Amino acid sequence: MGWEENIRRVVPYTPGEQPKNENVIKLNTNENPYPPAPNVQKILQNFDVDQMRLYPDPEASLLVQAIAETYHVQPEQVFVGVGSDDVLSMAFLTFFHSNKKILFPDVTYSFYDVWAELYHIPYETIPLTETFHINPEDYTIPNGGIIFPNPNAPTGVFENLDTVEKILQNNPDSVVIVDEAYIDFGGISSLSLLEKYENLLVVQTFSKSRSMAGMRIGFAIGSEKLIRYLNDVKFSVNSYTMNQVTLACGAETLKDKAYFETCTNKIIRTREQAKQNLRSLGFVFPDSMSNFIFAKHPEHDAGMIFQKLKEKNIFVRYWNKPRINQYLRITIGTPENMQALFTALEKILQEKE
Repeated sequence: MGWEENIRRVVPYTPGEQPKNENVIKLNTNENPYPPAPNVQKILQNFDVDQMRLYPDPEASLLVQAIAETYHVQPEQVFVGVGSDDVLSMAFLTFFHSNKKILFPDVTYSFYDVWAELYHIPYETIPLTETFHINPEDYTIPNGGIIFPNPNAPTGVFENLDTVEKILQNNPDSVVIVDEAYIDFGGISSLSLLEKYENLLVVQTFSKSRSMAGMRIGFAIGSEKLIRYLNDVKFSVNSYTMNQVTLACGAETLKDKAYFETCTNKIIRTREQAKQNLRSLGFVFPDSMSNFIFAKHPEHDAGMIFQKLKEKNIFVRYWNKPRINQYLRITIGTPENMQALFTALEKILQEKE
């Protein structure tokens, strides 16, 4: 047993359940219900498999250049990784390296405290307001860095750029990371603030709005100096993080802007209709600008609803944690998915009356 004393022990992140049964309605992991851009299929069909014997480009130039062109920045301002989780993990390892505590909200993406524990980074969680908003004045204390999602996960609440800028203005000596995994569903990106703040890093993903969660593509955009530091750490860990097929598919999907906008607009319309339907069933929730809704019913236990839905092969996300143990996070699926959910919820609520 003595060898176990030298092992790093952490409580790992718990992802949403991935049911093995195909006959389910899966509204628990915020995946896009629509397929990737059509040209991705062409890339897969025509890819030269002989290329697989070669290492991929360690600089991921094809994808980096495509992202730079899409977001009107220089390639030197772009960092890519295996999903935004990889990008964020590298950012924690790179930028949060002082003895001061890093700051992030108490109700937020539950990977943040996992990385902090893993990398021995001191941290403090800052309570959101009663309406699940960030108070920028709470982020004026000394710190070793700040991170928060916008829109927030799991609440879906979007903070306007004034709030983001106040945090940046009050923290010129800290790296501020804005995690924008859900920004394409109605929010305004903090990318417009990059020219004013060298310490801002904006992280996004292809997993949600671009329907490529299974391919694992994330990226960060920031000042050239920040990106240079990130790459130094990346090349100290693993130079070849992105495979040949992923680089090609990622670059290709960025070309089809019309398809991207069609899909995101369909999800937004379905989300707004879902808000009406949930309200009619008695649910309450903060206004969501993401591809999910964080809802509770004042008269019915969330754990019970979660379990009853699961029995009907409908999966949503539930956390039995302080402040949020009566909420369910419901991913926006197709209109047909959502109608099945509402029909099931209506029956469950009637049974408990």
